[in-house]
Amino acid sequence: MMRWKRKDLLTLEELSKEEIEFILETAKSFKEVSTRDVKKVPTLRGKTIVNLFFEPSTRTRTSFELAAKRLSADVLDFSIGGSSVSKGESPVDTARNIEAMKVDCFIVRHSVAGVPKLIAKEVKTAVINAGDDSHEHPTQGLLDLFTIREKKGKIKGLKIAIIGDIRHSRVARSNIWGLTKLGASVILCGPPTLIPLGMEKMGAEVTFSLKEAIKKSDILYFLRVQRERQKETFFPSIQEYVHLYGMDLESLKEGKKDLLIMHPGPINRGIEIKSEVAESTSSLILEQVTNGIAVRMAVLYLLVGKRSKND
Repeated sequence: MMRWKRKDLLTLEELSKEEIEFILETAKSFKEVSTRDVKKVPTLRGKTIVNLFFEPSTRTRTSFELAAKRLSADVLDFSIGGSSVSKGESPVDTARNIEAMKVDCFIVRHSVAGVPKLIAKEVKTAVINAGDDSHEHPTQGLLDLFTIREKKGKIKGLKIAIIGDIRHSRVARSNIWGLTKLGASVILCGPPTLIPLGMEKMGAEVTFSLKEAIKKSDILYFLRVQRERQKETFFPSIQEYVHLYGMDLESLKEGKKDLLIMHPGPINRGIEIKSEVAESTSSLILEQVTNGIAVRMAVLYLLVGKRSKND
């Protein structure tokens, strides 16, 4: 059995197939914890996890906090509004000052790509990237891989279409790296303006037709239209986007009988997915949320618990 050696989790691009599979196998044992009456194990008792979020988040922050608390760790939530960041302190200086208080892990989200990596270089504490601009969101990619493998029994040989705003999606990039490393085929689908040139170099196929993606795929992974990240108009109107790339029950019927639907959340209901699709038996959206806690428990255990035992 392999030993975990990394201090940080910054991208799925840099992980090997074996490392990804090791995290997924570790997560299997932690999923059972959330089904107990007492949803807690003493694995990280005495450890302190810091949510260092320089960008707003609800799902990811809550998921990490629950994961840490279910491992019996103490959690510190960092708020930008009442911090020295608002006075001009750099993210690295903020991390160094908090590290001086003898914490064990930083979970970093930032609107600028590369900030988690920059912090990781400057501190001895473990760092987990919880999303950096349009670069990567590795734990989201891992929980998606876990959900697919759990539901389909495998990843190798599957075809997964990632649909929507590829240009601004850190989730898409983490999923492309993770899925291709584990042997899946990835199709990117969306308006030409929202699929950057050169995505084929990451091992993905590109189509601008949702119908083609539906017919070819085992799983459709819809991305949120990130209007807050778009500094210019990439499509004429929401109505046109819905007409060309929105998913309804009629479109679902055009795919395989066991076609599954995924979405990282939050959903713009009626835009990427109609409510009846999101709530159908084909939807894995809530299972993704549930599995996120188990996967993040596994990552925290490997970076904080396992590493401290090996030191």
